[in-house]
Amino acid sequence: MYIRILSDTIENKIGKGKAIILIGPRQVGKTTLIKSLIKNKKHLFLDADDPTVRSILNNPNTEQIRSIIGSNKIIFIDEAQRIQGIGLTLKIITDQFKDVQLFVSGSSAFDLSSELNEPLTGRKWEYELYPISWEEFENYHGYLVSEQQIENRMLYGFYPDVLNNPGEEKEILKQLVNSYLYRDILAYSNIRKPEILEKLVQALALQIGSEVNYNELAQTVGVDKNTVSNYIDILQKGYVIFKLGSFSRNLRNEIKKNKKIYFYDNGVRNMVLGNFNSLELRQDTGALWENFLISERLKQNIYKNRFTKMYFWRTKQQQEVDLVEENNGIITGFEFKWNAKKKLRLPKTFVNAYNATEEIIDRNNFREFVSN
Repeated sequence: MYIRILSDTIENKIGKGKAIILIGPRQVGKTTLIKSLIKNKKHLFLDADDPTVRSILNNPNTEQIRSIIGSNKIIFIDEAQRIQGIGLTLKIITDQFKDVQLFVSGSSAFDLSSELNEPLTGRKWEYELYPISWEEFENYHGYLVSEQQIENRMLYGFYPDVLNNPGEEKEILKQLVNSYLYRDILAYSNIRKPEILEKLVQALALQIGSEVNYNELAQTVGVDKNTVSNYIDILQKGYVIFKLGSFSRNLRNEIKKNKKIYFYDNGVRNMVLGNFNSLELRQDTGALWENFLISERLKQNIYKNRFTKMYFWRTKQQQEVDLVEENNGIITGFEFKWNAKKKLRLPKTFVNAYNATEEIIDRNNFREFVSN
């Protein structure tokens, strides 16, 4: 079992009087992580995929909750987004049963976050879990195996099932994309045209590392710009993609409003396109490398609670910085190259204007970037 970076963080919050909420995509190990933290403790496990569990947790009163909890001091409600009105139920448990530690997991940000935010204001610790990170992977396998696996990880990604079943990566990713990406998202978001969603995801998969233009996407998939914007928001809430905005402090000619879109997992991105060719046969190795590095950096920044803001930078003259990080007023620019040439530098316009630190990340020095 991969030891997750969040394990210690969550363990330190147990018994502090607040619900512990873990959200993220399906199949990334949320249930496994929580069960590992409570495995030697008496607890009540309630799986909301079970219709009986859903019915007993649908708007129960305090006395009904008391009878459900019994003598248990640890309650784990899994897939909580499937329970109608779950926020108020959790509020009753945290308010009325002070000696009970509540764990809640949910596979989508569609309903769960909105359901929980108001009722559980000040009553919860909330964390996001993603596919296995490079740091977690290397901690488990060691340097040598990880080094040998870089190409596979760029192609097949980091979902636990993918890592645990070598040789079956494509089949697992196909099931994951078909069930989670399309079925779950369609079920939770009331999208009426699944074929449009599929076309849009494919168009986005072809544009990782490039700025996306909503008007162009609208023409490509045959809908209006507002529908594209709405579907992209849904894909974000479903933990399929995330956006980077452009960094601008009003230098002349800076691009100010555009977005870049990345996939949380390279394997999902490649499955959407049905392309698992080896790197030497691909035209998009640079884009895959960039997606890998930025998604790994995002995991690190979130898991380690860094409050780092992430952007890209570009001017109308096509000067570009792949990633800009801003932390406590310090600005760092990163350029990503699979094989970096010597003397590669960031644009002087950027470095001088923002007194920025510059870093070139390539195949030889990426470990610190994705593990610290």
